[in-house]
Amino acid sequence: MTATVTPAPTRPTAAPDAGRPGAPRALARRRGLLIGAGVVLALVLGALLPGGGSWPARLAVDVSGPLGRAGDWIIANRDGHPLFLYFLGHVSNAVVVSVRAVYLLLLALGWAGVTAAAGLVAWRVAGLRLALTSVAAFGACGLLGMWVPTMQTLALMTVAVAASVLLGGLLGLAAGLSDRMHRILRPVLDTMQVLPAFAYLLPVVLVFGIGVPAAVLATVVYAAPPMARLTALGLRGADAGVMEAAASLGATGRQRLLTARLPLARKELLLGVNQSIMMALGMAVIASVIGAGGLGDRVYQALASVDVGAALGAGVPIVLLAVVLDRVTAAAGERMGAAPAHRSWLGRAVALVATAAVAGRLTDRLSWPDAWTFDIAEPVNGAVDWMTAHLYSGVPLVGGTADWAERFTTWVLNPLRDGLQALPWWTVLLTVGVLALLIGTWRTAATAVLAMAAIGVLGVWDPALDTLSQVLAAVAVTLLLGVALGVAAARGTRLGRALRPVLDIFQTMPQFVYLIPVVALFGVGRAPAVAAAVVYALPAVVRITAQGVRAVDPAAMESARSLGATRRQQLFQVQLPLARPALLLAVNQGVVLVLAVVVIGGLVGGGALGYDAVFGLAQGDLATGLVAGAAIVCLGLMLDRVTQPTERRDLAGKGA
Repeated sequence: MTATVTPAPTRPTAAPDAGRPGAPRALARRRGLLIGAGVVLALVLGALLPGGGSWPARLAVDVSGPLGRAGDWIIANRDGHPLFLYFLGHVSNAVVVSVRAVYLLLLALGWAGVTAAAGLVAWRVAGLRLALTSVAAFGACGLLGMWVPTMQTLALMTVAVAASVLLGGLLGLAAGLSDRMHRILRPVLDTMQVLPAFAYLLPVVLVFGIGVPAAVLATVVYAAPPMARLTALGLRGADAGVMEAAASLGATGRQRLLTARLPLARKELLLGVNQSIMMALGMAVIASVIGAGGLGDRVYQALASVDVGAALGAGVPIVLLAVVLDRVTAAAGERMGAAPAHRSWLGRAVALVATAAVAGRLTDRLSWPDAWTFDIAEPVNGAVDWMTAHLYSGVPLVGGTADWAERFTTWVLNPLRDGLQALPWWTVLLTVGVLALLIGTWRTAATAVLAMAAIGVLGVWDPALDTLSQVLAAVAVTLLLGVALGVAAARGTRLGRALRPVLDIFQTMPQFVYLIPVVALFGVGRAPAVAAAVVYALPAVVRITAQGVRAVDPAAMESARSLGATRRQQLFQVQLPLARPALLLAVNQGVVLVLAVVVIGGLVGGGALGYDAVFGLAQGDLATGLVAGAAIVCLGLMLDRVTQPTERRDLAGKGA
C-alpha cells in the first residue's frame, strides 16, 4: 500500500507589492512565463545551431577499469580476507540460519496451523471479515499448488522485514533526534530508494554469492528506507507541548524518548512496518534472480519462458500475501492505542494453533494435499492464446494490441527519443535547469543540472536519454488517465467506491507481476515496458488526485455554487487550482514510480539503462551494472527535483 500525505498549501513568496490582491499569483505567472520562454529559446537554439547531441567524449570518465579491478579483488579475496571470514561470513550464516528456522517452523505448523494463525491474528486485529479473507488467501495459495513456495517466500520475507524494520528504525531514530543526522541520511535514503534493484544485486552477489543471504540483504536495502523515513517523520513531528511538559517534569532524554516521542509516533512506526512489508514483497520476484527461491523464482522462470499461466499461478499468491499483510498492518495502525489483548485470549489462540499443527502431524497432512490443488496454467494459457489470435493483431478498424504497441513506438517513443538525442547536450542541461528553477530554487536547479551532467560524465548519455523518453511518454499517459480518474472518483461517490478495491489490488502487486499480462498482450519492446509502468504508477496518481480534490475547502465550493458556477466551472476554476499541491505531488510520485518499472522493462525489451543494469547482473559485469545504476539514480534525482516544489519536499518525502 502506498501511503499518501495530504499536501499543505504552499506559502506565497514575499514581494514588495505582495499586499495587492492577486500580486503573488501575478508574480508567479510572470516568472513562469519568463522561464518558459527561456526553455523554448533553449530548445529552438539547440535545434538550429550546429553540433550533435552526444555528450563530448573528452568530458566523459571511463570507470570500467577501476570497477573491474574492484570486482576481481572481491572474487579473489572472498574466501580468505578477514573482512569476509570474520564479519560478512557471520552475517551470511546468521541470515541462512534465521530463514531456515522460520521455514522449518512454518512447515512444522503445517497448512492448518499456519492458516489458523493467520486467521486468528487478522480476527483479533481487524475483525471477522479480514479473518475470513486471510484464511481464504492462504487457502488459495494451497489450491494453486503453491503452498511450499509460499512458505519459502514467507520465511524469507519474515527475516528480511524484521531486519529492515530494525535497521530502518535505528536510522530513523538517529535522523529523528538529530538535525545533522537527518541532513546526512536524507541523500543516502534517496539513493537507496531510487537505485534500481538490478544495480545493487550485482555487488551483493559478488560479496555473498548466489543464494538466500544475497536475496535477503538486497531486500533489506530496498525495504529499510520507508521505515527510516516514517520513523524520523513521527519522532520529529511529536507534539511540542507534550515534549515541553515532559521536560518540565524533569524527565531525562531517554525517558522523554520512551514515554513521549515513541508513543506519539506509534502510528508512523506501524505505517513504516506496513511499507517495509510491501516493499519487501515487491522484491520477492527480483530477488529470485539471485537465488531467493519461492514464489518469485516460479514467476521469474515462467516469465523467462513466456508461460503466462504458470507466472500468474505463482503471481497470485504474492498478491494475496501482500493484500493480507497490508490489511492486517493497516488495521493494527488504526487500532493502535486500544486496550491490549487479554492473555487468556492469547493463550486460547496459541492452543488452537498448536492443536491444528498436532492434528496435521497425526494425520500426516502437514503439507497441502495434492488432491486439493488446481492448475490454472492450462486455462490461462488457453485464454492467452485466444487473445493472441484475436486481439494481438488483425482486429478490424482499431487494430490489435501489437499494432497499438508498434504505432506508439513509431509515433511517440521513436520521435521523442530521437529528438532528445539530437539536442546538444548543453541544451538539455539548460532546459533541466530552467524547469527546476520554475518550481524550485537556484539550489534545486543546480542539483538537477549536476545530476544530469553526471550521466554524461559516466558515458551513458544516449541510453539515459532513451530511458528518459520512455519515462516522459509513460508519465504523460499516466497523468492523462490518472488525473481524469482521480477527479471523477472525487466527484462521484459511487465511482470512488468501485475504484477502491481495484486500486488496492494494483498497488499491492509486485512490479514484476505487471510484466506478465503486458508481455502476453503487447509482446516485447519499449512500448510494453511503458505500458507496465503506466499500470504500476496509475493507482498512486489516482489516489493522490482524488484526495487533493476532496480536500478542497467546502466554503470555497459553496461560494462558487452560490455564484451560479456550473460543475465544469467549479472544477476548472476552484477545485483544480486549489488542489494544485496535490496535483504536483501526483506528478512527482508518478515520475518516481514510472522510472522504477521502465528500468525493469529492460527484461522485456525496454533497452537503454534498464538493459545495461540487467546485462551487468547476468554477465557479472560490475562496471556496466553499476554505471547504469548510478545513471538511473542521477536521472531519478533530476526528475524528482524538476517535479517536486521545494516548499513541500519535507512533507511529501519518499515512500511516505
